[in-house]
Amino acid sequence: MIDKRIIPLAIGGLGIGTTEFTVMGLLPDIAKSLQISIPEAGHLISAYALGVVIGAPILIGYSVKFPPKKVLITLMLLFTLFNGLSAIAPDYGTMLIIRFMSGLPHGAFFGVGTVVAARMAGKGKEAFYISLMFTGLTIANLAMVPLVTYIGHIYHWRWYFAIVAIIGLFALLFLKLWLPVIESNQDTHFLEELKFLKNKQSWFVLMITAIGFGGLFTWFSYITPLMTIISGIKESQMAYVMMLAGGGMVVGNLVGGILSDRLSPEKTCALLLFLMMISLLGVFFLSEYRNISLVLTFLCGALSMSVAAPINIMMMKAAPKSEMMAAAFMQAGFNIANAMGAFFGGIPLEYGYAFNYPSLVGVGMTCIGLIISLRYKYLYGQESIEEEMETECISCDK
Repeated sequence: MIDKRIIPLAIGGLGIGTTEFTVMGLLPDIAKSLQISIPEAGHLISAYALGVVIGAPILIGYSVKFPPKKVLITLMLLFTLFNGLSAIAPDYGTMLIIRFMSGLPHGAFFGVGTVVAARMAGKGKEAFYISLMFTGLTIANLAMVPLVTYIGHIYHWRWYFAIVAIIGLFALLFLKLWLPVIESNQDTHFLEELKFLKNKQSWFVLMITAIGFGGLFTWFSYITPLMTIISGIKESQMAYVMMLAGGGMVVGNLVGGILSDRLSPEKTCALLLFLMMISLLGVFFLSEYRNISLVLTFLCGALSMSVAAPINIMMMKAAPKSEMMAAAFMQAGFNIANAMGAFFGGIPLEYGYAFNYPSLVGVGMTCIGLIISLRYKYLYGQESIEEEMETECISCDK
């Protein structure tokens, strides 16, 4: 039975995932309504991502002294408010500002939520509890994004933001009812929280995230032309393809958490990056075969979320005195991975190569991430094992 205390965090993730990814499918509708071009409408995505990157460290830095439950409620209140305002924004300029504001609580919510989930978990279940929190994000990709995109097309794109605001209200309710009170860290401040950036171990984890995880975004950023032009799938069937990828995300997220608790985060991260590299090679060589391409879509979807729990645990180990700030920086790292994957994946397309070539770029990025991960495991993996052995010895002596 799922611990109900984690459900409010999952609902928050559901709302965040819905608002972050649905907009991509409604850009033409938004552009037409606001009388702007589709590229201009795309700036709404960039504004949200910029809000995530800026908001995560700033909001965490000024909230670490407060109880995590109050912080999460405040962050979700801001998220709900700005998504509600997005539904009634009168013009493009206003919408651009509101989307930036909507992104501010995103990284901070997951940053605080990651630490809270780990603290609520029993010993040895930290990664699994973190994966449960991210289940909301994966379910958003599986069900809510296609559903809300459909509603936005049929009725009006403003309903998309209204639905997200409603999800936010539910998250607020259950945060109030079910999330336990956890003590805050009264002995820290903003600059103290940032000291983890002096730690090389933290930078290893951030590089693994931005570069290695970015490899999969070379595939995901161009999945529609890949599947329609290379794999021969009809555009009308792309909603089902995206649901297939979303189903993979749900499964991969949970499997990644379980593996991390059983094998260790370091081993799991290296293994998953290796599998990512193999899967992207498969996309490059085998995407012309429709059925195989669909299988690879599920696998790549699964691998895209499977690394979330182990990589967050690795960062928490790297920054034990700045867990929330470090987790917030991880959200910035994932957004940088998104941007890098789309940018580098687009380079071969600019030179006229086919839509399976971005995944070849992804193989290179994932390979670099794997090398960094193996180096991290060599430098810091044994240290973690020794610390665990010392802890066990102390327990035995007592």
